[in-house]
Amino acid sequence: MKRLHQFMLIGSFVPLCWYGMMAVHELGHVTAAAVTGGTVTKVVLDPLAISRTDVAPNPMPLIVVWAGPLVGVILPLLVWMMFRFPHIPGAYLPRFFAGVCLIANGAYIGIGSLDRVGDAGTMLRHGAPMGLLWLFGAATMPTGFWLWHRLGPHFGLGQARGHVDPVAAYVSVTLFVLVLTIAAAFGR
Repeated sequence: MKRLHQFMLIGSFVPLCWYGMMAVHELGHVTAAAVTGGTVTKVVLDPLAISRTDVAPNPMPLIVVWAGPLVGVILPLLVWMMFRFPHIPGAYLPRFFAGVCLIANGAYIGIGSLDRVGDAGTMLRHGAPMGLLWLFGAATMPTGFWLWHRLGPHFGLGQARGHVDPVAAYVSVTLFVLVLTIAAAFGR
């Protein structure tokens, strides 16, 4: 039974984190667009594609584009801290999620700058220095890996030999099914 719980936890939480990372990133773009007088015309949150937010008009594109990765790393860190400091059980789950967000956003901006793709390309086209994108990646990716450090046993890896908290597994599967249901109902 322990391997079933491990499979449930990893098999639901990793894709849930990926989808959540995209949602938090796009929330940054949407919020910045609203604050700067832009109009959001479309938000794409497809777990099998790269998410995106279309803004037109976009009077402050550099602010809107930077808000995605900035909110995408700051908000998950704040959520993790809300669990960590009062020592709430299961704090390793938001810690893992924060790690996903830091690594993904850092790679997307830092490494993405080399091919000028997505947000990194938009940042560069609007005058952001290449070095700033590299600095963002260099700060966030290692921090994300640091957050992941020693989390393996919580996911049944290493000496845990497949043992995970069954409650975490069931909560993760429930959240995953809920998110899939909502995404299907609203067209992703």
